[in-house]
Amino acid sequence: MKLRILHHDNCFDGASSAALFSRFYREMVNPQAEICYTGLTHKSEKQFNECLFDGDENVIVDFKYSPSPRLTWWFDHHKSAFLTKEDEDHFRQDQSGKKFVNPEFKSCTKFIATTLAERFNFKVNGLSELIYWADIIDGAQYPDARSAVEMKESAMRLTLLIESNREPGLLQQIIRELAVRPLADLASEYCTGERFKKLWAQHERAIRLINERAITDRGVVFFDLSDVDVEGYNKFIPYFLHPECVYTVSVLSTPMRAKVSVGSNPWNQSRRTHNLAEICERYGGGGHAQVAAISFPTCDLESAKKAARQIVEELQDA
Repeated sequence: MKLRILHHDNCFDGASSAALFSRFYREMVNPQAEICYTGLTHKSEKQFNECLFDGDENVIVDFKYSPSPRLTWWFDHHKSAFLTKEDEDHFRQDQSGKKFVNPEFKSCTKFIATTLAERFNFKVNGLSELIYWADIIDGAQYPDARSAVEMKESAMRLTLLIESNREPGLLQQIIRELAVRPLADLASEYCTGERFKKLWAQHERAIRLINERAITDRGVVFFDLSDVDVEGYNKFIPYFLHPECVYTVSVLSTPMRAKVSVGSNPWNQSRRTHNLAEICERYGGGGHAQVAAISFPTCDLESAKKAARQIVEELQDA
């Protein structure tokens, strides 16, 4: 029997959600199941291909809903959980009792843990550390920006590895081990050696580039990294460099997409007036009220830059 878990790729919360559901499935449903993992990335074109759902049972965690008849389980905590109104209507009519959404939760991992405990009497023994850190990391509940950027804790170092990883086999291995091993053990094994040194050097380079390119005006930090080989960055760097800012907007270009990221400063929320998910939804993106993003085709970088400029102007006017 095969279980396919589709999860938000390059995301600590997505990986933790997949690990937590794996543990639940083995303990409460089928101990002998073959569990396979597929990372999902937000794209500008059709999000789901039916061939993704190749398991006897299929689950999506920490990602948008699919109306596929082959989808068995679904958990998400994003405000922008549905690609279309038709998808939302399909979910509302579902009678399986295995599909759940709640944007009030800061992390999907904690949402899954709470739901499985309440609905299926699942005891999350030994996973409290994983749930705690997924909630801290995905909910940006660090004490300050410096802590978020220096990443001294084991979970945060694993976050750097997971967010920067381009080896599907490595992430699948980490997910399997997140379900059964302490984070410190995993960090001591995976966050050492040449691979991690290279990732840390990329992190330091991103700090330098953002420091050089950031333009600040009326509470908004904007920077464009679309002309350099940076596929991602620690989203707290702008607040570390510019603690006075309220919002940040950036443009990236990767082999898979052009991306506009929009965020708000977790340590300067008093002046936040916009729901960023709603802003990004107007361009086909989405996310949370505090942090959201938009994906464009790689060949349409100019549209990404235009959207970023418009969003900057809207946030500055606030």
